[in-house]
Amino acid sequence: MRVDQPLLQRSTPVSRQRNAEPQQPLVIIVDDDASVREALSELILSMGFEPVCFASTRELLDADVLDSPGCLILDVRMPGASGLDLQHHLASNGNPKPIIFLTGHGDIPMTVQAMKAGAVDFLTKPVRDQTLLDAVIAGIAMDAKRRADAVVVKRNIERVETLTPREREVLHEVARGRLNKQIAFDLGISEVTVKLHRGNVMRKMEAASIGELIRAWETLPPAMREAGAARTFERVNLASVR
Repeated sequence: MRVDQPLLQRSTPVSRQRNAEPQQPLVIIVDDDASVREALSELILSMGFEPVCFASTRELLDADVLDSPGCLILDVRMPGASGLDLQHHLASNGNPKPIIFLTGHGDIPMTVQAMKAGAVDFLTKPVRDQTLLDAVIAGIAMDAKRRADAVVVKRNIERVETLTPREREVLHEVARGRLNKQIAFDLGISEVTVKLHRGNVMRKMEAASIGELIRAWETLPPAMREAGAARTFERVNLASVR
């Protein structure tokens, strides 16, 4: 079975070829041993997943597959950059791709390093097929959840960006659990105006309840939440000076 050449000879990036159809989980295998790549590829195919193989981390980085849904199976020691080097590289570039390490040369410090950095598992060759498949299924599930969470975060950020500066302040205060009269006092506006802004926030955030609104707020990046806190704090300080 030729598991490397079909990918390496493509002139069109894999991700572009897959855009026209729903993306299936891709199990990316990186190992410098051709026999290992072939055996792993056959195992992954037997589970109904799509494998793609590389002989080195450099070949992987030169391809266009890392943004695809799925997970990585990495050997630790390979010519050039190691699997641990690749893990560090992906983390540094904000790519939390689930990684399963599979090696014949592992040790305890290496295992600890990989797991602390977020690896799904650290397995030693030879490994039972079911053990590896369980790790692959866990990795794919982790990636699916991360992608689903990212969609929710993006949607909530877009909704927050439709709020006026005052509405964002009210949102922040509501998320803190403040009552309308407390928000009115802090912001120097009437309670009726607070209710109006609060209603606009609920509508624009498409929240059916305060609990749903707070959950949406908690998905926002910390910097966005802190910006709302800073504006409110500034207004409270100004009011106290007056």
